[in-house]
Order: sequence, then C-alpha cells, then structure tokens
Amino acid sequence: MTFQNTLEFAQQLDSQDELKQYRNEFIFPQHNGKDVIYFTGNSLGLQPKKAKEYVDEVMDDWANLAVEGHFYANKPWWDYQERFAQPLSKIVGAKPSEVTVMNTLTINLHLLMVSFYRPTSKRFKIICEEKAFPSDQYMFQSQVRHHGYNPEDTIVEIKRRDGEHNIRLEDILSKIEEVGDELALVLFGGVNYYTGQVFDMKAIVEAGHKTGAIVGFDLAHAAGNIKLELHDWNVDFAAWCSYKYMNSGPGNASGCFVHEKHHHSNLPRFAGWWGHNKERRFKMEPQFDPVHGADGWQVSNLPILSLAPYLASAEMFAEVGMEKLIKKRDLITAYLEFILHEIDKEIPSAEFEIITPNDRACQLSVYLHGQGRELFDYLMKNGVITDWREPNVIRLAPVPFYTSFEDMYNFGQILKRGILK
Repeated sequence: MTFQNTLEFAQQLDSQDELKQYRNEFIFPQHNGKDVIYFTGNSLGLQPKKAKEYVDEVMDDWANLAVEGHFYANKPWWDYQERFAQPLSKIVGAKPSEVTVMNTLTINLHLLMVSFYRPTSKRFKIICEEKAFPSDQYMFQSQVRHHGYNPEDTIVEIKRRDGEHNIRLEDILSKIEEVGDELALVLFGGVNYYTGQVFDMKAIVEAGHKTGAIVGFDLAHAAGNIKLELHDWNVDFAAWCSYKYMNSGPGNASGCFVHEKHHHSNLPRFAGWWGHNKERRFKMEPQFDPVHGADGWQVSNLPILSLAPYLASAEMFAEVGMEKLIKKRDLITAYLEFILHEIDKEIPSAEFEIITPNDRACQLSVYLHGQGRELFDYLMKNGVITDWREPNVIRLAPVPFYTSFEDMYNFGQILKRGILK
C-alpha cells in the first residue's frame, strides 16, 4: 500500500477498518473536550466500557448473596477463573488446561521459578536478556541468592553488540550453546519493553532444550500483542500481566502457562488451597492434591473484583480474534512509521531514529537525537499520551483495539508543531 500523510487518507483507512467500532467500546481521557491520542497501551490499556458492568455484577452479587456468591452468583466465584481458559488459550496458543489466572506477574514468575529453576552444583546458570525489565532482574537476583549462588557468576545476560540497539538472535543461540550443560534456565521477555523487539521464541526454546535446560518467558509485552504458539513451541512455562494490551486495569491479575508435559510431573511447587482438587477443596483435607493442569499452580482464593474487568476484556479478544488484531496492528504501525519518516524528511533537525527492528509488534521506540524532554512534554500538554524512557526515547504503541489512523495523522501534525515551536 502506498501511504499518504493527509487527513483524508487517514480517514479513508479508518473507514475500511473492520475493527473501527471497537474504539467506541473504550473510555478515553479527555483533552480540551476531545479524546487524547493514546500511545501507552503498552503500559496500561484503556478501560473497556464493559469492565464497570462486570465489576458492578460482582458488587451486586456480594451485596445480595454475600458468601453464597461463591456458588450462586450469576458467575459463581469458586470457579470464576475457569472462564478464562478458552479465551486465554487462543490468545497465547495453548490448550485450555495449560493456562490459568492468579496473583500478579512477578509473584507468578517467582512461584513458577520454584518449579522450574532447580539448580545443581553443575547446572545452575540462568540466561536472560540484557536490560530485561527491572522487576525481572530483581527476581533473578533474589532467586539465585535464595539458592545460595552469586548472581554475578550465575546470571548470564545476552548483550547488544556495540553500536546496536537490539539483540541478535545468533548471539542468543550461540550463548546458550556456549553455557551448555551449566545452563539450568533460559528466561527471556517475549518482547523487549524498551525497544519493542520481538524475540524468536521458537528458536530459543529449541536451543535451550538442546542443552537440557528449561525455557520460560515473561510475556508482559507479548500477550494480546503478538501471535503466540506456546504449546507448539514447547515452551515450559510463561507468565504475563493483563493490564497492558489486555486492558484489565492497573496492577491487575496475571496469566500463567504451564505446558501439559509438566502437569503430571513431580516438580515441587508452593501449594495453596485454590490449587487443590476442585471437587474436594471444601472437604478441608490435610494433604495437597493438585488440580490437573495449570490451575494446580494456584495458591490463594482468587480476587474476583480484579478478575471481573479482565474477563470483560478477554471476552472481547475472543470475539475479535488475534488474527484481525494483528492485521490492523501491522498496518497502523506501518502507517505511524511512514508519518515519522515523512516528518523527518520535512524537518531535517528532527533526527528521528526508530530503534525498534522489523521483528516488532505494535510498539515503535523512537530515539530523538535532535530533540529532548521538551518535545515529550509538549506532546503531553497537547493531548498525546506517550512514554518517555531515558536517555532520549519515546515509546509509541498504537493499540489496534482503540487507536485510529486519524490518530496517527493528528499525532504527526502535533509532533511537527512541537519541533518547530
């Protein structure tokens, strides 16, 4: 397609967008009486209008049924999480028995590490990406120390080559081979939060398994954003937050994946009431009998008020399907990239560098060589909600559910005014 940097062309793309009606299903912050241009769905997705309806339903059941809501609510609380199995399995490419929802992301990664990081005197090292999200770095360090190892000797970071913004796949694979039989675990992000680089998870899994290691992923920036085939890729485990691309609300519940090959294993786990055999849970038995599948990794009674808005969004994903979301994602991100390049041509002082590689999803990280924090502040003051990362990068995520092509054009005009002011 040949793009044009005009309002008429952007509106034409919107008129042809098969997902355009879903924009009306979300609530936008307002700036001077108009919807903001929202680029931070990679940090916190917008609120679906259905979310309040689902939360109100739980509140009404709590008011009218109290404890009996566990069994007699319209959506009984004791098995509320089971409603996520089908939609989440399609989002992440899994079998329904391989997914569950519980806790929050870093807690779930810690719990999964109990099962999947089992260091020995010979096989104890962890491979991860350089500049993984800080929470993951803290988790790695604390887990390693918990097992009595020194993080400096145990955690192997795959680094970017000098002068490059992204990690090369060949460097990941060669480092896995090099660490070899000392490697206990590979735990990567599916999408790098800073650059938006999408990693070849299938190749990483194959390389890790070849050495005898376990391979897992933090999918915080991947779930609901890219095509995932966790079961077919033979991923051992994964976890993701729900409040970014899946629009569940701030700090909300995390999703987990555990491959079915581990469901009948004797892997250790931290057990709790909600992971116990569902049919016998209320018999208060002293011995833990885990639920079959990923639900057996649950620990505590579930936070139904948190799950309600997540379910509203998950059902919307099930209605649309990842294929249509990815199709629009690719087109609208390409259009945004085109507009950035057009402005760069018009205003040489702009000096934009898109550091996100072609292996990407809906995020473009833009290095503002000729600009600085003042430009970011100008955007924010003029109705563009975007994200600043040091030293001089703005992250732009045109989420296909609710951003429009007209948003991309209008952003370009605001950006141009900000540079020229």
